[in-house]
Amino acid sequence: MTSAPANPLASGSQPDQTDAGPTTERRAPEGTGSRGSRIVGTLALLSLAATALYGLVLSPPDANQGNAARLLYIHVPTATVAYLAFGVTAVGSAMYLWKRTEFWDLLAGASAEVGVVFTGICLLTGMLWGRPIWGVYWVWDARLTTTLLLFVLFLGYLALRRVLVGSPSRAKWSAVAGIVAAIDIPIVHYSTSWWNTLHQGTTISPQKTQMGGLMLFTLGLGFLSFLLVYWWLMIHRFRLQYLETRLDEVGLDAAIAERRAEAGRAGASGPTAAGPELAEVR
Repeated sequence: MTSAPANPLASGSQPDQTDAGPTTERRAPEGTGSRGSRIVGTLALLSLAATALYGLVLSPPDANQGNAARLLYIHVPTATVAYLAFGVTAVGSAMYLWKRTEFWDLLAGASAEVGVVFTGICLLTGMLWGRPIWGVYWVWDARLTTTLLLFVLFLGYLALRRVLVGSPSRAKWSAVAGIVAAIDIPIVHYSTSWWNTLHQGTTISPQKTQMGGLMLFTLGLGFLSFLLVYWWLMIHRFRLQYLETRLDEVGLDAAIAERRAEAGRAGASGPTAAGPELAEVR
């Protein structure tokens, strides 16, 4: 006979026993990876390799910016995927306030984490691009300032989620913060149109495209690559948050059970300890 594992997550399932019927099991993922994530990860690696090949070797240098323009094959896609990630956070937050289901809260939190990573890469590559083009790494331009503000706002969102761990109101207040932070997304996007900025305007739009040929193809390949990377990271981050939530629930249940056992032992030992003393008094 073998004993059951102390942690239900260790066996990949969480039993739910009731007196009314047989044991039922709620299947939980055994890890953050899956067959689907491996497929997406493989496609992401292949597309990233192709983007690096075209971006560094096959595509020609820009007529005005030279080889510095190659950074745009990373900078522009990561900025766009960051918009997407924070947009998913905003939608997930709104859906949580409506449906009050754990799925939307975990989706919003996971997407915000990935979005912060992409925004950080966007800011870094933008600074590296700005040094040879502008002569400085950073200027308090409207586009740069609002992007930095977006980065800080979602760092605050993640900090709020961390501070309120265990609180029943964490998901609600995180949802509100996620929606408020997402208001900065259209401000970042339209900042070059609303204000006279040093940052160049939109490179690709339905009305006008400033790139063509192999350069446009490489930029499109970059969009595909980082979209796949976002998808792959989302699978792992969502599953990890789910497992962390289940682990917290198991730990809380164990702590409650331990306290009840201590209370039961204390109640059982009380009359026994008092018996001899009462007998002596009589």
